[in-house]
Amino acid sequence: MTRDGSTAATDGTATGSGDIARSLELLWGTGERPSRGPKPGLTLDRIVTAAIAVADAEGLAAVSMRRLSTELGTGTMSLYRYVPGKAELLDLMLDRVLGEPLSAAPDRPADGDDDVPEDWRAAINTMARTYLDNLRRHPWLLKINQARTVLGPSALRGLELSLTALRSMGLRDPELIGVIITVNSFVEGLARTRGDAAEAVAQTGLSDEEFWDSQRPYLERAMLSGAYPMMAGMAEDTFSSEFDHFEFGLQRLIAGFAALVAERAADRATG
Repeated sequence: MTRDGSTAATDGTATGSGDIARSLELLWGTGERPSRGPKPGLTLDRIVTAAIAVADAEGLAAVSMRRLSTELGTGTMSLYRYVPGKAELLDLMLDRVLGEPLSAAPDRPADGDDDVPEDWRAAINTMARTYLDNLRRHPWLLKINQARTVLGPSALRGLELSLTALRSMGLRDPELIGVIITVNSFVEGLARTRGDAAEAVAQTGLSDEEFWDSQRPYLERAMLSGAYPMMAGMAEDTFSSEFDHFEFGLQRLIAGFAALVAERAADRATG
């Protein structure tokens, strides 16, 4: 265990890598107050808010207790009275953004009918778009190893709302969790690809158009060689940025889930 409460084996981007008991106390409100000498106006909420703002603007690597003390106009040691270190702070940051906004059930029809067979479709749409928006606003989320997330109230509430919205699918509990994991994995993959593309532009100074134009002569010769007939025969708009890969993939996922829902309904009808 290092001085700031994280383990030596981590780089500060893995949740659950610090003092888990302390993170849970802070997440659930049983350990927010410092034991002595708090700076007037300084709160755990302000610390987490400042950390998220820094991460949003400059990336997770820019978040440090020293940097936050500057942002908040306080001494570094004052922060340690509220949170042990960056590892525990990361747990708090993650739980906060998972609830901004929470994945929610879709709006109910005006007639007030609570038994809507297709509700789960709208729920998956809402979940996917909410998560994609969250990743756009907080791109540092994609840099975090969430294999061992320390679960706080926002994370659990989001999961509760998602499961409630999906219950009309009529699937087994492990399958409902599987739906959420599948949708989230799809969204994360697409968001990571977009984020990597933007990062490449920032790091190299080359736009996507300039990057691909530099390869054009080689690719044209390769297509004319006859060695790649499938690719050479593809339409000119195959790789157009106008194609909405998010919408295409999401609707295919929903169609696949619909087939499973129909299969389960048929099994129940004949069972």
